Amino acid sequence: MKICIVSDSHDRSSPLETAILEAQAEGAQAVIHCGDLIGVNTLRASLKYNIPIHAVHGNNIGDVAALYRMMEKTNRLFTYYGEDVALDLGGRKIFVTHMPHHGQAFACTGDYDLVCHGHSHTAHVGKQAHVKGGECWLVNPGSVAGIDAPGVKATPSWILGDLEKMTFEIRTLQQYKGRDA
Repeated sequence: MKICIVSDSHDRSSPLETAILEAQAEGAQAVIHCGDLIGVNTLRASLKYNIPIHAVHGNNIGDVAALYRMMEKTNRLFTYYGEDVALDLGGRKIFVTHMPHHGQAFACTGDYDLVCHGHSHTAHVGKQAHVKGGECWLVNPGSVAGIDAPGVKATPSWILGDLEKMTFEIRTLQQYKGRDA
């Protein structure tokens, strides 16, 4: 199963929609949003592609009540979990949060195959050693909106993940470079 991992859209729907379309064209069957979605308008265009979106909130929470109302209207096409969530997708155990230190801590437990987080607006793919003697994938898709990280000029980014092969590739949206920042 392939997945699209995004974060930090900050109410910018066009780059989020583009990332989802690109991922879906490559076979992605689900989207994981690692927070700072902000509002329902960010999702409206993306929901028409009929791909499940799993989202947590971040430190810029936005209108939580509206997000829950939208979830009810989409018949589980969009699921909003709150602060974090443990998912089973493609036969893998996945933990999703917004904050990097929470992500690293959960990766260290050995309970998950993949931990996804956001917040820093800087994309990263790597492995984290865990207490059970193995490793967990720890990924941050950066900011799909291309919002600059402190001291770093950002390019809109997302991750295409393959849960069967356990590969994760950082992708960029060059057409949005510097836009909406």
